[in-house]
Amino acid sequence: MINMQIRSEGGEIVTRGSTPGIRWSDALAQIDREKFPCLAGLLPYADTMFNGRQVERLRMEVESQSVRDILGEENASEIETLCRRVENSSHLYLWFLGD
Repeated sequence: MINMQIRSEGGEIVTRGSTPGIRWSDALAQIDREKFPCLAGLLPYADTMFNGRQVERLRMEVESQSVRDILGEENASEIETLCRRVENSSHLYLWFLGD
């Protein structure tokens, strides 16, 4: 599972995702890197961090129905919520934590 957190600039956890996490799948592993570069950067075994400018692109990628089908509606909605929180704040980062 890939869990989600918002962290401060100093690394403190501000909030944790409310879903059980994103299940790694072949579909996610093979996502189109040209169309979805942010999601293509996720790894099942490593952490990935997005800053305030990058979450806007990530949120736009998650709006795609094909991505929502891969992630599941609950996870897609959670990502959108967390992205908006980072976008509307200062010095926050969205982290995806691989197992």
